[in-house]
Amino acid sequence: MKRRDFFTKGTTVAVAGSMLPLITSSCASSKDVVYDRNEDKWYHLGTGKTGKPNRKPTVNYDVAVIGGGAAGICAAVAAARNGSKTVLIQDRSVLGGNASSEIRVHLNGVNNLKGKAERETGIIEEILLHNRFENEQESFPVFDHVLYDFVVREPNLTLMLNTQAIEAVMHGDRIKCAMCWQYTTEKMYTINAPIFIDCSGDGLLAASSGAEYRTGREGKAEFDETFAPDKPDGWQMGATLLMSSKDMGKPMSYTPPSYAIKYSHEGAHKKRKFAGFQDGIWWIEIGSDDDIIGDAEENRHKLMAYLHGVWDYIKNSGNFPEAKNLALDWVGSIPGRRESRRFIGDYILSEKDMTQHKHFNDAVAFGGWSLDEHNPAGIQNISEPPSYFHYHFKEVYQFPFRSLYSKNVKNLMFAGRNVSQTHIALSSSRIMATCALQGQAVGTAAAICIKRNVFPRQVGQEYINELQEQLLRDDVYIPKRPANDSLDISKKANLLFASSTSSGNVNNLINGISRDIDGKINHWQSDGLPAEIQLEWETPVILSKVELKCDTNLQRNIMMRKDSRNDELYGNHVPKEMLKSLSCEGRVNGQWIKLGEINANRTRLIKFNFEPNKVTAIKLKMTETYGAKNVKLFEIRCYA
Repeated sequence: MKRRDFFTKGTTVAVAGSMLPLITSSCASSKDVVYDRNEDKWYHLGTGKTGKPNRKPTVNYDVAVIGGGAAGICAAVAAARNGSKTVLIQDRSVLGGNASSEIRVHLNGVNNLKGKAERETGIIEEILLHNRFENEQESFPVFDHVLYDFVVREPNLTLMLNTQAIEAVMHGDRIKCAMCWQYTTEKMYTINAPIFIDCSGDGLLAASSGAEYRTGREGKAEFDETFAPDKPDGWQMGATLLMSSKDMGKPMSYTPPSYAIKYSHEGAHKKRKFAGFQDGIWWIEIGSDDDIIGDAEENRHKLMAYLHGVWDYIKNSGNFPEAKNLALDWVGSIPGRRESRRFIGDYILSEKDMTQHKHFNDAVAFGGWSLDEHNPAGIQNISEPPSYFHYHFKEVYQFPFRSLYSKNVKNLMFAGRNVSQTHIALSSSRIMATCALQGQAVGTAAAICIKRNVFPRQVGQEYINELQEQLLRDDVYIPKRPANDSLDISKKANLLFASSTSSGNVNNLINGISRDIDGKINHWQSDGLPAEIQLEWETPVILSKVELKCDTNLQRNIMMRKDSRNDELYGNHVPKEMLKSLSCEGRVNGQWIKLGEINANRTRLIKFNFEPNKVTAIKLKMTETYGAKNVKLFEIRCYA
């Protein structure tokens, strides 16, 4: 019996319209074709008993997120924080995907935008700030543990490491459950959930569900793409293997291993540069015009061989005297993949949607990395440039929600490089911080699915305003989409004033735009510290939440780099502009009472939560930043 037929033949389940049926029974069959321990002959010396281990647990969640890279982490945290019981399933022993210690790719976003870029905020910025506090030494293995801490501290989120979702069990056109193999415990989990989000990159679970997908490059004609090939083909951008070296303070010899492939730079394109080779060379990559997933192990071996061949060239060709004292300190064994499956949603984002800055009513994320299409053959075609860098953006583009859920599997969403887009569009949006924004969007949408008892398509059609407003409240920026939350009481205040102002206007704090963008100022900045802001209402309001967005210098990147760069574009410390110490007071029956105090703030989005009080005013007292002489705010919100 096929898994897709199990429920139609073995059980009776009612599916009414767009409603999500309640899970009333396990998906597991009596004879599991993947994992069966009936022949296990276990004799336990401690108890004197024989039997077989029970390693087929069934667990129930509201939302199941597959893949623990930047997209998956943000999806899972967003779903959990918005009230859904969530599980995050990661097939490795560490989180982070391409940014983990296993691969060590810089967690880039819009940071190569021409001119000044305002980087990504929301959960991904919170992660990077957390790393700045906990990992000042900028260690990639420690970064793994920073990510682990960030995830496991969420009370509504369960993390399952060393676990791969290998098969979707279907009921009609929706995923009933996922069969997940945890190799460290020899357990085959049955994960029941009304909503599944595949952020795994390759998308095995989504593929096994029958979700439509494509691989390769679209031809020019299909989407009128300038930079697409004339005819469609099967090429996918390659995977890269990185390494790093250490200055030993004395001459270090190097002998390549037996499997190394001799490298010669003769005839190489002039853009194949060795700058920064001490920290790895991103163009040691291999693509595929066929099955890049099926060929992964063969390509991994080739990449290891090419990596050592290139290092042999650096050390022994005589062209790099600066490498005399260098020795390999770390060599990757897991290639960082750029492209494989792209699942089909209700909309396929294409090149001109980005370059012409198409406006989407269902926009939930943004990007701005260049159209960075790597040479399909990678290092096996060194006469071509390693990447074509077709187009450099001068402003960010929108990413629509319709590209983040499956066209034909009702309860499936995705985020990351496997979303609904063309090959050329992927060349920009594959960057991890962009994927993270997609992740926060689908995680938030999943929580709305559970709350409203609907599928993702209905969220896009009926609840898109709710989704966008929640993302904006949670500090995600959506281009050209100001916040207008009807529940925000701050907009009803009849008086808003500050103790001092050096730039901006205090009324900007309620204009719905929480960053300086498009040449416009949307902040208020004090003239020195301490500073105060006060809101007044004509009649008392019931208040239990006050939320602020402070300054973390979004024009300076804070992701961890192997070269530990600290200049005008990159910062390797906690942003000095961030607000550190503040308090909130409320005027109750004519008397000021303290509602909350924070003395070591670590986030851009600052929240005060307190027992409901009937107030006629609130006062924010700000006393210290992490080094800046003034405090800068971008938004204030108040909620009952």
